[in-house]
Amino acid sequence: MEPEAEALLLQEARESIEAARSYRRELQQRLRGLQQARQQIRESAALTRDVLEQHFNDLKGTLRKLLDERLVLLLQEVDAIEQESIKPLDECQKLIEHGVSTADDLLQEGECVIQGVTGEQSEKLCSFTKKALHIQLDSLPEVPSLVDVPCLSAQLDDCLLTIVKNQIFSHGTVASRPPVQIEELTEKPGGILVRWCKVDDDFIPQDYRLQYRKSSANHFEDVYVGSEMEFIVLHIDPNVDYQFRVCARGDGRQEWSPWSIPQTGRSTLVPHEWTAGLEGYSLSSRRNIALRNDSQSCGVLYSKAPTYFCGQTLTFRIETVGQPDKRDSIGVCVEQQNGYDSLQRDKAVCISTNGAVFVNGKEMTNQLPAVTCGSTVTFDMEAVHLGPNNNNEGGTIKLRVTISSNNREVVFDWLLDHSCGSLYFGCSFSYPGWKVLVF
Repeated sequence: MEPEAEALLLQEARESIEAARSYRRELQQRLRGLQQARQQIRESAALTRDVLEQHFNDLKGTLRKLLDERLVLLLQEVDAIEQESIKPLDECQKLIEHGVSTADDLLQEGECVIQGVTGEQSEKLCSFTKKALHIQLDSLPEVPSLVDVPCLSAQLDDCLLTIVKNQIFSHGTVASRPPVQIEELTEKPGGILVRWCKVDDDFIPQDYRLQYRKSSANHFEDVYVGSEMEFIVLHIDPNVDYQFRVCARGDGRQEWSPWSIPQTGRSTLVPHEWTAGLEGYSLSSRRNIALRNDSQSCGVLYSKAPTYFCGQTLTFRIETVGQPDKRDSIGVCVEQQNGYDSLQRDKAVCISTNGAVFVNGKEMTNQLPAVTCGSTVTFDMEAVHLGPNNNNEGGTIKLRVTISSNNREVVFDWLLDHSCGSLYFGCSFSYPGWKVLVF
């Protein structure tokens, strides 16, 4: 065999071996996937059995306790009616027994008087007659008839068993999979955007409930309950794994559905932070919330670093409001410039609290709604053009800027005289009371 042919065959054999190795790795990976799926089925089935047994044992104990309590109350009611009804009969019986005793004594006395009637005993006979008249032998106590006295009975509705039976037979369901699942985890500076979707077409959700925890933690905690299908979880430490899960509550129901399969995500982006130390502003512990305080000092509060990059969404949420001023500003800039009282200047784009939009210090014709408590202002930027500049060796950059607020947006191009990899953000307020969260 020619050396070239032999080398070609050897190369083909090596390629076949490598293909076989790759094929084996894929098969082994699929086997691991099957093992994980089987493990999930068995573990969830075992957990479901335990939950069902515990629930129905608790239910039986509760029902038994409730039935016993109801029985005690009914027996106490029987005792009360019995005692109340017997009491006047006992008093009547005592009166009759006293009358019988009196009649016996009178009868015995009368027989003795009659048997020994003589002239000497006429006075005794007269005395006996007067005594008998005094006793009023024709006066008898009234004894109630049977229809006038209580006759106790238990009124038990047999339909209760039917109702309970129907409720028991319809109580509880076994779901093979949760009706909602987490669809996407998107990292944000200092947060993670969680999106979920409905996977059961027959399920009609009313509310969703999102929980999260650090992967090293034991317990999940609620972070959102509402009707939206996405939520940004803030206060996320960078480069730390977090687990997220979601469930839903059906329309008109009180109980929550089973939890979705937990998904793990992390944010590698540096959290947005305001610069500490500016006299006119007080910051939260994570430095992502700034409050304009009562200080007379007025200036622009900038971010600690240029942490906003094109392609990201920068969000400002107004937590509280103060008195508005036309020089107020919220926006982004190329660099920090001290000595200004607003971002309404060169190399900056911003929105004022009255909704006016400024680009490089010039007010645009288009205007957004005024900022109010709870308003969310977002900045989105995308580089749409790069080209040489005869006056600047670094060239120019054009950014397509979208500012959104209160369901309205303004789109424009921002021309910069040189390229910049990241931008600062900032805010300024003339009067106290404004509080802004950035993420």
